[in-house]
Parts: sequence; C-alpha cells; structure tokens
Amino acid sequence: MTDTGTALRQKKKGLTRRQRRSLSRTVQYVVFAAAVIAFALAADWGRLKNQFAQGSIAKEMFPEVITLALKNTVLYTLSGFVVGLVLGMVIALMRLSSVGPYRWVAGIYIEIFRGLPALLIFIFVGVAVPLAFPGTQIPGGTYGKVAIALGLVSAAYMAETIRAGIQAVPKGQMEAARSLGFSPARAMVSIIVPQAFRIILPPLTNELVLLFKDSSLVLFLGVTLEERELSKYGRDLASTTANSTPILVAGLCYLLVTIPLGYVVRRMESRSQEAIR
Repeated sequence: MTDTGTALRQKKKGLTRRQRRSLSRTVQYVVFAAAVIAFALAADWGRLKNQFAQGSIAKEMFPEVITLALKNTVLYTLSGFVVGLVLGMVIALMRLSSVGPYRWVAGIYIEIFRGLPALLIFIFVGVAVPLAFPGTQIPGGTYGKVAIALGLVSAAYMAETIRAGIQAVPKGQMEAARSLGFSPARAMVSIIVPQAFRIILPPLTNELVLLFKDSSLVLFLGVTLEERELSKYGRDLASTTANSTPILVAGLCYLLVTIPLGYVVRRMESRSQEAIR
C-alpha cells in the first residue's frame, strides 16, 4: 500500500504543469457528465412531458401569445425603461449637484426605491395613489401605471449607473469645454453626458433585461384580458387547461427576448474593453 502511494506521488511529480491542468479538467468533465447522466436517469420524463410539453395546448396559444402577451410585455418594459431613464438622469444630476438639498433628496430617493421590493412599488401605485388622490386617473390606464411603477424602481438603479458614468469621464473634458466658452449646463449636456452614456450603455441594457422580467408584476395592478402580459397570460391558460404547458411557452417567450439582449450586452462590454485597451 505504501509502495503504491509512493509510486503515485512520484508519477504525479513527473507531470508538467500543463499535464496537471489537463488532468484536472478531464476529471471535472467526467464528474459533470456523470452528474448530468444521473439526473437524466432519475427524472420521470414521461410525467414532465404530460405536464409541461403538450403540443396541442402550445399550438392553441399561437399567435395570441405573441401578438397580445409578448407585445404587452415589450410595451410595458419600454415605457418603464423610458420613464426610469429620464427620472434616473434627473436624480443622477441632483446627486452630483453642489446644492446640498438636491443631493439629500436624490440620496433618500435612491436608498428608498433601491431598498423596497418592486412588488410593493406596484401595490403603492395601484392602490395607495388612488386612495390618496380620489378621482385622479393616471394617463394611459394600466400602461401608464406600469410605466410609473417600473420607472420608479429602475430610476434608482439607473441614477447610480449614470452618476458613475459621468464621474468616469475625465475632468479635463469639462475644463476644456469651459475654456471654449461652454456654460456648465451646456458642457454637461453636450460633452459629458454623451461620453458617459457610451460607458454605461452595457449596464443600461442589462437593466432593460431586468425590467423585462419585472413587468410580470403588472398582475397586481389588475389587468383586463387585452392587457395581460406573458406571465399572467400563461398562468390564466394553465388554470383553464389544468396543465403547465402555457407557463413553459411563456417562459420560452421571455428567453426569446432576454437571450438576444444578453448577447448584445456581452458584445458591447467586449467592445468597451477593446476601446479602453
């Protein structure tokens, strides 16, 4: 036993660093493959297919799942992103302002809306606002409510992203603009902000992906059949058919958008790194 252990240690010492790395990767691949095979053999694929992959049910969802549910999801996401981007820009500039009260208000806003769950913001917009202001109607109906709710949530994150981007622009850019006669506000809008957005474009696109998924919270606002987004649409059909296939199809529709967006984010990040080099 001792002789065998000694022989193995001597053999290991005789391996080069590349050989040891190759051996380590091979062992990891074997372990991973064994885990996948064990999982595949242990799962009851027949029951999973009956519950999540009924082709007849999936076919009945088209084209409405695209023309209604996916369309509404995209509209909710884009409206929330626009509101969040505009509000986030304002909050970021307030955070960088030399006026103390502006900085305090911006800081309080960011801490509150970044700390609260998005679900509570949706409930606040859908329930608390009508109670506080009786008779007040938010323009756009459900679409307007979703835009405000998503915008309030995303603005807190976007504000910090935009602030970081502005601070990443070299200070010499502002000094050069001022020497050319630009006012501080004009220099910020014309020189600093465009450069900052080139820096923060990847994280902003990533925020768009997160908003796309958060749009599923629209169900807490109470929607009509024509205002349903993917999650609500999938759950309603799952209850009607007593089958989970609609939920799987809805999930695949989410991936239809989030995977290409994720690819775009990675491409932009790699290009940004190449530009820095």
